[in-house]
Amino acid sequence: MERREFLGAVTGGLLATPLTAIAQQAGKVYRIGVLTNVRPTTPEVSRNLEAFRQGLRELIRLDRGSEHYHRIPIAEGNLERLPSLAAELVNLKPDIIVAITNAGARAAQEATRTIPIVMAYVFDPVGAGLVPSLARPGGNLTGLTFVVSPEIAGKQLEFLKEAVAIISRVAVFVNPTNQASTLWKETHAAAQALGLRLQPVKANSPNDLEGAFATMRREHANAVLILPLPLTYAQARRIAELAAKGQLPTVYPFKEGAEVGGLMAYGARAPDMFRRAAGYVDKILKGAKPADLPIEQPTKFELVINLKTAKALGLTIPPSLLARADEVIQ
Repeated sequence: MERREFLGAVTGGLLATPLTAIAQQAGKVYRIGVLTNVRPTTPEVSRNLEAFRQGLRELIRLDRGSEHYHRIPIAEGNLERLPSLAAELVNLKPDIIVAITNAGARAAQEATRTIPIVMAYVFDPVGAGLVPSLARPGGNLTGLTFVVSPEIAGKQLEFLKEAVAIISRVAVFVNPTNQASTLWKETHAAAQALGLRLQPVKANSPNDLEGAFATMRREHANAVLILPLPLTYAQARRIAELAAKGQLPTVYPFKEGAEVGGLMAYGARAPDMFRRAAGYVDKILKGAKPADLPIEQPTKFELVINLKTAKALGLTIPPSLLARADEVIQ
């Protein structure tokens, strides 16, 4: 399958009320590159990008007709191509690059040390070695991050246990090449407190998913905790399909997982993070330096429950849990 990255051109001359730095360069076209390893045309990703565009429109007061796109085709799920795509994007000379996921941020950072990079949905950039600290990122990269702490993972397991009281062994996807996979170790205390045992299952690519679920069945897992890996985000729907086939309830760290068929999701509100990323773009276009802009963490979290999936799994979600959900998918 083919998927696309794109470069958006934002026309400063069409602003209804020019802002400080933009007013000094009437008619300038600001080119904003977006680099991601997830298909941007899927409904869930498209919604996040629209939240980003809406944030730009609100801050810079853009007309909808002022956006134009240059598209770069890439192969679905092929993270190895991101460095060459980042280099291609840099050659287009954007004013700012918006990086989605750790793989996108790393590829963009390796491709340029001068063009500002704004992270929109990146996990633990300090742990990933992308920046020295959240307060003082230095270099040309800043933006939004989410750090899935043991407390957040513990909450995910708590909701899962409340929904499916009989679970005892929870599988967790891990990828040795991705620092997010170390999170499964940090969730042991929360899992033990709930009487649960975590089962790490390796998966490096989409081709590993069938085997990973076979391993879960062989080792008698009866639920799945999804970590925020590039693979689990890009393959959220496929994972939900395989989980349904194996009658395994799942909890995702992002809403899209519940929307594509997972049992539930608990985590940061992705559209909110993308909308806030537009604020970084606005500040940089006004003259701020990425090195001086502290990296922000999520402020809003949401619990989403998919009742259609619950019914297919033969589960009855307790009313007390439904009452705490921010959204219930019928």
